Amino acid sequence: MYAIPKYAAVILLFVVLACGSSSRITSSWRSSDKATATFKKVIVLGLIKESDRTIREEMEQYLAQELRLRGQTAVCACDLYSPKEFDQLTEKQALEKLKDSGVDAVLTIVLLDKTRERYYIPGQSYYTPYGIYYNRFWGYSRTIYGRIYSPGYYTTDTKYFWESNLYELESGELLYSAQSQSFDPPSSAAMGKEYGRLIVDDLVNKRVIAFSSIPTKVP
Repeated sequence: MYAIPKYAAVILLFVVLACGSSSRITSSWRSSDKATATFKKVIVLGLIKESDRTIREEMEQYLAQELRLRGQTAVCACDLYSPKEFDQLTEKQALEKLKDSGVDAVLTIVLLDKTRERYYIPGQSYYTPYGIYYNRFWGYSRTIYGRIYSPGYYTTDTKYFWESNLYELESGELLYSAQSQSFDPPSSAAMGKEYGRLIVDDLVNKRVIAFSSIPTKVP
């Protein structure tokens, strides 16, 4: 019988989480009709409900920051406008407001869904070959005893489902779209930082935007 002590399982879990990524792109697309675009200023706009305002601001800030690190002038909507700035505007008024700010492209962040799953973590985990498990009374009884009396606990994981679209403001055309998942991130800041890097890396790999090698500052 081989038993994995509780403390060893916990250490292994932390190692896996430290080495792994909590976010990944599940699918992405770029327009084949458009050459690599050059923009003067990109605005990152989160379309996320007010109850998740902190998450929206973190996602906007880190995605805009990642764009600037690649040399693209970028701002986040949370630094320019109030959360409900565009609620009462027509499309024409909204576009004029953006153009007045020098913006010529919009990169959206949409929280499509957020789910929570609660499940039970047993106190100890065992690998017990069938023969050993049943052929020896003491091994069998100790295994069952450990499973019954080792305390377990409940935990809750949260999954976020995202979509980001890049629009050219003048034509209104969609140039790029990506769907992503974030699994139980340690914080909204960590999720925003990881998400920003994922999306911008994909924009670079797909040659959607002509990036400079010189980082830019906040306009």
